[in-house]
Amino acid sequence: MNERQRARRPGGRSARVGAEVHQAVIDLINERGYGNFTVGQVAARAGVADSSIYRRWGSLENLLSDVVLTRLNAQSPMPDTGSLAGDLRTYAANVAREITGPDGLLLVRLAVALSSSGQQGLEASEELRAERTRQLQSMLDRARERGENAPDALGVLDHILAPMYIRVLFGMEFTPDYVDGLVDRML
Repeated sequence: MNERQRARRPGGRSARVGAEVHQAVIDLINERGYGNFTVGQVAARAGVADSSIYRRWGSLENLLSDVVLTRLNAQSPMPDTGSLAGDLRTYAANVAREITGPDGLLLVRLAVALSSSGQQGLEASEELRAERTRQLQSMLDRARERGENAPDALGVLDHILAPMYIRVLFGMEFTPDYVDGLVDRML
């Protein structure tokens, strides 16, 4: 097995180091808040060299974006229930669960903070948004292929996700019925 194949092996050292670095970021944000730690402090917490983080992620902002995207993908994957209504309800419920969970507000604030942290933060934030939009678009494209009238990805962001994120940011509660109502109005 060559070095490239080894790097891609799930569950290998690379995956373990990535998970340790991600956990270090979450711990530091919980302890200190966004913008109050360095790559060196993340590396020390994760037990890796700074150079490993720079080699893999390039910057703190890229690392932070990767942490958010990885958590969202793990907790709120794009569903494939066989119908647009089912997909949107499942997706919205997953996102609601994630953003109201233990690290939910932290992840929302981190995503918002990236967009106001200089050029690198803007670029990382844009990549995060673009990747999540691509994933969402794939779900919507499947619905269109089934002959359903699907909205565009921006419409889903505006009418389903944005209201939930705003409620989380302002400490407002919401219920599963509220989330289902967002999907109903979208459809």
